[in-house]
Amino acid sequence: MSAMTALLEYLIVFLLLAGGAFSLVGSYGLAKLSDFYKRLHGPSKATTLGVGGVLLASLLLHALRGDESNGRELLITLFLFLTAPVSAYTLGRAALALRPQDRPPTPRQPPPG
Repeated sequence: MSAMTALLEYLIVFLLLAGGAFSLVGSYGLAKLSDFYKRLHGPSKATTLGVGGVLLASLLLHALRGDESNGRELLITLFLFLTAPVSAYTLGRAALALRPQDRPPTPRQPPPG
């Protein structure tokens, strides 16, 4: 086993562990945070990074084994990183449209001078 192969295997293991940890934190946040707006951050931020890490590890594993990679992991990652923030934004806007009283107050501008 060459040093480069061992280094790639350690990188794959790290990406899998980090991806799993991010997914776990995102899922825990979704279950335990208090209101809807706070719960949006779990799936849209942490879980996106978690799934991205696992997909990147899968891409590296295919490259390490010499398997033909057809770009499936890259497409999944691209679509995930494009759609997760848009869906979180849309859910937040829909929640504000249903309950406008939840909108935070506008910050006051300091007086000039």
